[in-house]
Amino acid sequence: MRIGELAARAGTTTRTLRYYESRGLLPARRTGNGYRTYDEDDVRLLEQIRTLQDFGFDLEETRPFVECLRSGHPEGDSCPASLAVYRRKLTELDALIGELSAVRNQVGAQLARAEAAIGGVPEPRCELTG
Repeated sequence: MRIGELAARAGTTTRTLRYYESRGLLPARRTGNGYRTYDEDDVRLLEQIRTLQDFGFDLEETRPFVECLRSGHPEGDSCPASLAVYRRKLTELDALIGELSAVRNQVGAQLARAEAAIGGVPEPRCELTG
């Protein structure tokens, strides 16, 4: 298939595909007349990239998964390098969850302090709600 068909099937743009090609993530096979040509393996590769990006992986983090697929594995996450990226991402997510939890606790404490400070004083009316 040609680049436009691949882009449509993958739900992306030809510009994105050319960018992936320039980054070495998508193979650059060409016909005799210079047209790019792709196959079902490329569709699967793009699905893998998109899924990982939906999970918050940056483009470079998808490289081990792409290489795993290219080496003949049916799933891009069955290679040691892919597993290592999963482990790093989980560590990163755990750290972010910890940071968000700490911020949530601080906001909760500020709310409790603010509510305690107003005590029995009636809340001022908001001009926007009447």
